[in-house]
Amino acid sequence: MRKTIIVAAAAVAVLCGVAVGYRFGRAERTPAPAAASHPRTVYHCPMHPQIVSDKPGQCPICQMTLVKNVDEPNSNVGAPVEGLAAVGLSTRKRQLLGARTVRAEVTPFMKTVRAVGQITIDERRVQHVHTKIQGWIEHLHAGAVGETVRRGDPLLTIYSPELLASQREYLVALDQRARVAASTPDVAADAEQLVEAATRRLLLQDMTEAQIVELAKTREAQKVVTLYSPVSGTITARNVSHGERIESATSLLDIADLERVWVLADVYESELSFVQDGQEAVIALSYLPDRTYTGRVSLVSPLVDTTTRTVKVRVELGNRDLELRPGMFATVELRADLGERLAVPKDAVLRSGTRNIVFVSPTDGSFEPREVELGLELPDRWEIRKGLAKGENVLAAANFFLDAESKLKAALALAKP
Repeated sequence: MRKTIIVAAAAVAVLCGVAVGYRFGRAERTPAPAAASHPRTVYHCPMHPQIVSDKPGQCPICQMTLVKNVDEPNSNVGAPVEGLAAVGLSTRKRQLLGARTVRAEVTPFMKTVRAVGQITIDERRVQHVHTKIQGWIEHLHAGAVGETVRRGDPLLTIYSPELLASQREYLVALDQRARVAASTPDVAADAEQLVEAATRRLLLQDMTEAQIVELAKTREAQKVVTLYSPVSGTITARNVSHGERIESATSLLDIADLERVWVLADVYESELSFVQDGQEAVIALSYLPDRTYTGRVSLVSPLVDTTTRTVKVRVELGNRDLELRPGMFATVELRADLGERLAVPKDAVLRSGTRNIVFVSPTDGSFEPREVELGLELPDRWEIRKGLAKGENVLAAANFFLDAESKLKAALALAKP
C-alpha cells in the first residue's frame, strides 16, 4: 500500500511539472540535458517527426513502422541559438537532401556599382554666339542643327546701321591722321589715338582684324558685315533665320565641341559610399555591344534628386570619332576595391529579418546553428563580421530543411520534463 502511494505521488509530481511547463499554453524554457559524448541510434515516424524512440516499433498515431537513423547524434544537444537546436544528418540523409558544406574564407571584395547614364555635352565646351550690335540678318551661312563648322567659317551676314556708322568713323579717323601727319607731334599723336579708338570699337562690334585691314585698304564702308565662327564644333541650336531682326542680347547660335563629352550616371544614395572622385568607370552602349569606354569620375554631385533618390555622377570621355552622341543612354559600371574580408556564399545564410543564422559543421554529420553579423553584400557572397572564424565549415545547401528540423527539435526539447 505504501509503495502504491509513493508511485502515485511521483506521477502527480511529473504531471504538475508538465502543467507548470505549459502554463497558459506557452512552454517555459527548461535546461537542456548535457550533450552525449557519442552518437546513438534512434527511430522516428516518417509522418510524425515528434515521435522518437530508442528502439524499433510502430508509431502510436498512424501505426507506421519507425524508421532507423544510423549514427545520428543525440537529439538532446543543447541549442547555442534561441529556438534552434543542433541537428545530425547521416550520410544517406545528406545525399538525399543534397546538403553540402563550404569553408568560410577570406576573399577579395570587389564591389561593382551599376547605373544608367546619359551622354551629354561638356558644358565647358559650349560657345553661345552673340553679336554686340543691333541689325538684321541678311544671309545665314550656318546650316541646320547637327552640322559641323570650323573656326573661322562664315556664320551669317548682318546689316547694322550702327556698325556702318562705326566704319565711317574709322575712315574719317584715317583721313584725319593723314592730314595732320606733317603737323606738330602732339596733333599727330591725337589723330593716332582717334584711329586706335575707332579700331577697338570695330573689334568690339565683332569685326575681325582682316576685315578692318580690308576696310582701310578699300576706304569703302561695307553695308553688310559677315560674322565668323569663334570655335570649331557642332551646331546644337539655331535661334534665328533669314531677315530676322536681332538685338545685342539675341543668342544666334550654340556651337559645342563634341570631341569630349560627359556621361551623367544616376547612382542610388545607398551606394554612394562606393563612389569617389578619380574612380575608374566602364561605359557600354547598346548600339555598340562589342565596344566599351573607360573614363574617370570627375564629379559626384552634392545634391540628391528627391524624386528618384539618386545622385548624379559625372564621367568624362574622349570622343574624337564622334561615336558618342549626346542624348544616348549608357550602362555605367563603377568598381571599388574593398580589400579582403571573411565571407561565405549567400546560400549559407538564413535571414529572418531579426537575425542571420548559419549552420556550422564542427564534426562530420553534425550541424549546429550560429547567429552571425553580416557586413557588405556581393552578388554571390556575404561578408561575415562576427560569429564565424576562418576555415569553419558551413552548410550551403538544404538550409531550409535543416532549419525546420532544428526548430522542431528545440521545441521538443522544451516540452520534455
